Amino acid sequence: MKTRITELFGIEHPIIQGGMHFVGFAEMAAAVSNAGGLGIITGLTQRTPDDLAKEIARCKEMTDKPFGVNLTFLPSVNQPDYPGYVKAILDSGVKAVETAGNNPAKWLPPLQEAGVKVIHKCTSVRHSLKAESIGCDAVSVDGFECGGHPGEDDVPNMILLPRAAEELKIPFVASGGMADARSLVAALAMGAEGMNMGTRFIATKEAPVHENVKLAIVAASELDTRLVMRPLRNTERVLTNAAVERLLQKEKELGPNIKFEDIIEEVAGVYPRIMMDGEMEAGAWSCGMVAGLIHDIPTCKELIDRIMSEAEQIIRGRLEGFLAA
Repeated sequence: MKTRITELFGIEHPIIQGGMHFVGFAEMAAAVSNAGGLGIITGLTQRTPDDLAKEIARCKEMTDKPFGVNLTFLPSVNQPDYPGYVKAILDSGVKAVETAGNNPAKWLPPLQEAGVKVIHKCTSVRHSLKAESIGCDAVSVDGFECGGHPGEDDVPNMILLPRAAEELKIPFVASGGMADARSLVAALAMGAEGMNMGTRFIATKEAPVHENVKLAIVAASELDTRLVMRPLRNTERVLTNAAVERLLQKEKELGPNIKFEDIIEEVAGVYPRIMMDGEMEAGAWSCGMVAGLIHDIPTCKELIDRIMSEAEQIIRGRLEGFLAA
């Protein structure tokens, strides 16, 4: 399948693995890239720029295919060493970067001078247009269904993707609710040129997370996610558990007076405990409604091959079959 996204990143299939905290290690990125998609290492999971450089080198030992690095620009008291992370990416020769969070404009010139293609994660048409105007090569359009941060507009992909297609000139991929061939074909029909999968890639053999995490995703239905931190305007979609329900109760009781400090126990520093140690009640962790469509734990190659062959069946068989002769 050839789209502007496969051409832009030099990949075989229009499938990107989004950056995910304590999931996007070299093993994950290499497995997706070897299967013909675009694997992504999560930059800020690596504690220092030097650690990121080592992780990129490790990934290069596992794949000779293109892969990228996610850099999320967050407002924080202790700013990560963003110049150092950008330098690590440039020095390593990585040619794809997924940016997220705050406006990445100040970091674009050095990346693009080095021939790096930048795809920015957006949850709205206006942010997508901003990304286009500052020179991003592509955008990942995140619908309300997505795991992690869906923004505050609550527009699902059935509306958001065609709206993005109406407005954008640069290519975009659909993100949020993407799991299989049906997702890919629907996204293409609505104007996207590929799809970005997060939660689906956690439930794969190569995902470097505890087996409990994978089993929790397979066991979950589309009704098992919750939106937390809405009163703080930092909404996150997470899989429900005891800690999440406790957090929601605090939000209900404290109302508009809630502060981040009130929920720090449920959200701060919980990822290593969940992803590495499999403590599934430790706190809130990002998961999409798409969990309801995830029923197995294949290898990345099995998953991507299945998506591509079934997408062809849907397009050539089912959809063409609806057309009158």
